[in-house]
Amino acid sequence: SVQLEIPLDTVAETVRGRGPDTRLVLNPSPPAPLPDEVLAACDPLVVNEHEARYILGEDAGEGPHDWAPALLALGPRSVVITLGAAGALAADSRTGSLDHLVSPKVEAVDTTGAGDAFTAALAWRLGRIDDLREAAAFAVRVGAAAVTARGAQESFPTLEEVDAL
Repeated sequence: SVQLEIPLDTVAETVRGRGPDTRLVLNPSPPAPLPDEVLAACDPLVVNEHEARYILGEDAGEGPHDWAPALLALGPRSVVITLGAAGALAADSRTGSLDHLVSPKVEAVDTTGAGDAFTAALAWRLGRIDDLREAAAFAVRVGAAAVTARGAQESFPTLEEVDAL
């Protein structure tokens, strides 16, 4: 899993150097223009609403259900759009699936680190299983649990806390 908090050249080199069975989870945060080779390697490209609009520009469309196919058309094998309290949308070009994964209702205390918790959980789960929908559903629960505590890393939940949601 990589983010754009490291130089884009480093991300591109990571893409070039990865093994044939390596899955690249990319969260383009902070958003920046992405080279075609980086987009094509994403499986999934993980974006929030702001990042989706940035990448798509004027062609963004009305909302997440428009953005997911438009983002897939740019080359990623799959896309996950985080929607905050509304959960996430997962789209896979191989299956043609577009799934809205609803977040459990929680009392949000602090959203700091929720996106990082989500992306880390998604990457971890995709390393264990190959089902995007199931991995994204797990990540939605992790993100929901993360907002119930203060701080960034200290708010990341245990598996037991995630299972309790």
